[in-house]
Amino acid sequence: MILSWDKDIEDILKLDKNLRFEDLAKVMKKMGYKQNQPKSGSSHYTFRKKGKMPITIPKATPINKAYVEMVRASIIEFESEEDDD
Repeated sequence: MILSWDKDIEDILKLDKNLRFEDLAKVMKKMGYKQNQPKSGSSHYTFRKKGKMPITIPKATPINKAYVEMVRASIIEFESEEDDD
């Protein structure tokens, strides 16, 4: 596992209840996703990466578990792809 050393990633993989939007955003950026700013007052940020489905995450506290699970799935997929290389 290439990313397992990172505390934020460990917390996401464990589905930690204390995660913040900033934690998820940092990990998404490390995996090569680009963060798109919300338009017209929205609090939802979209993370895009070529060849991947976009992931939209609201900037809210606490972060809903469903959004953490989406990022978790992306981490697992990313690590799997890295292991294949």
